[in-house]
Amino acid sequence: MAKHQIYTTSFAKVYPLYIAKAEKKGRTKAEVDAIIRWLTGYSQAELEAQLEKQVDFETFFAEAPHPNPARKQIKGVVCGVRVEEIEEAVMREIRYLDRLIDELARGKAMDKILRK
Repeated sequence: MAKHQIYTTSFAKVYPLYIAKAEKKGRTKAEVDAIIRWLTGYSQAELEAQLEKQVDFETFFAEAPHPNPARKQIKGVVCGVRVEEIEEAVMREIRYLDRLIDELARGKAMDKILRK
């Protein structure tokens, strides 16, 4: 079975879209970065290195140093699909990130987004 196109898409190509979505709603790049670091365990330097290397989504999540166990608390619908029901691991991680960016753009407080 062929992989979904998003798996081979460069994370660095989509990253500016996450930032644009957040900034359009008055949020910041720093908040987007904080969400990504919380979700994946990357440090800021490691995140920037991944962006510079232009790794694809599959590699970005496969190399995540410490995926946050609290990410399993992320619930809701992205693209018409319930995040918690996605069986394929990489797609679920991508949708977790999409969901968190959606919450940021909707004005949710960072402590709630980061499940504190």
